[in-house]
Amino acid sequence: MGRVAAPHGVRGALKVQPLSSNPSSLLGFAQWWLRPPRADAWTAHGVRNGQLRSGIIVAELDDIRTRETAAALRGAIVGVPEEWLPAPGEGEYYQSDLVGMTVVNRNGELLGHVVEFVESGAHPIMRIGTAEGAERLIPWVAHYIDGVDTAERRIEVDWPADY
Repeated sequence: MGRVAAPHGVRGALKVQPLSSNPSSLLGFAQWWLRPPRADAWTAHGVRNGQLRSGIIVAELDDIRTRETAAALRGAIVGVPEEWLPAPGEGEYYQSDLVGMTVVNRNGELLGHVVEFVESGAHPIMRIGTAEGAERLIPWVAHYIDGVDTAERRIEVDWPADY
């Protein structure tokens, strides 16, 4: 739901870049889970307070009290357990639910499987991996995404196989 951008101040506050369509939604949770860069483990942190300032969340977490501790978390992913989130609306998806899905183009050609989503600033980019180890980057915009079949775990796109 967010990424730690930088420390804020000297008392361990964090600047968090929201990665959801509703930037303030992260502020509705009393506990955040953080996964530092190059780590597999998530750790829970109580949220003392936080506010949205010019599109960035500034938050104080219970066990982060120094600028050095906050700085060590730069790049950490911020999330909450999926069961805490509301169900997505019609035509909406959580990116984590799309990871692993098969991606095919309009010609029925297999392009690969969703590995992850990368934030570009303008819109998410879907990173597709192939069995041969190659990858494709497809913008997650209506122009290229034809449909998502959650039952079949399949995403159909308007994207050439040789691009």
